[in-house]
Amino acid sequence: MRNNTTIDITHTDIMLFVNRAIDGMLRIIEELGDDLANQRPDLPNANSPYGILNHCVGVVNHWVGNAVAGRGIPRDRVSEFTATGTFEQIKAEITQCRDRLAADLLVLDGLAPLSAPPPASYEPKDGPAQWTQGAALIHAYEELAQHFGQMELTRDILLAQRR
Repeated sequence: MRNNTTIDITHTDIMLFVNRAIDGMLRIIEELGDDLANQRPDLPNANSPYGILNHCVGVVNHWVGNAVAGRGIPRDRVSEFTATGTFEQIKAEITQCRDRLAADLLVLDGLAPLSAPPPASYEPKDGPAQWTQGAALIHAYEELAQHFGQMELTRDILLAQRR
């Protein structure tokens, strides 16, 4: 009898959708060029496209590399958003991030508890009683998809402000 409480998702499935979000954000950075990609729109608390993508690298490293694979990666979330750099720099970071993610997926056990606890502020009040590795992976993708949309909007605002 089939157990309908879990869903089998392949590494290929995960990487397909993760790569769609990451590739979309990389295209935006390349399209904007280094100067505009490092600017923040004239909105309260807005982040630059570069900072958003740099944060996404931090998200994957933290939630998959640290929480799932237990690699003990230090994180400075605030500086993720304030980072600046070139398209080539973030492209190299993304290449490393993808390679680490692919390796980390090999140790992922979707129903197992996390290798490292999430920050207390991430304890879901309406979610699972205990984070699983699968939940951490879904959360990492959730962040990537959310920030891809945010970056599309940020790009449009920056281009409109430039005109």
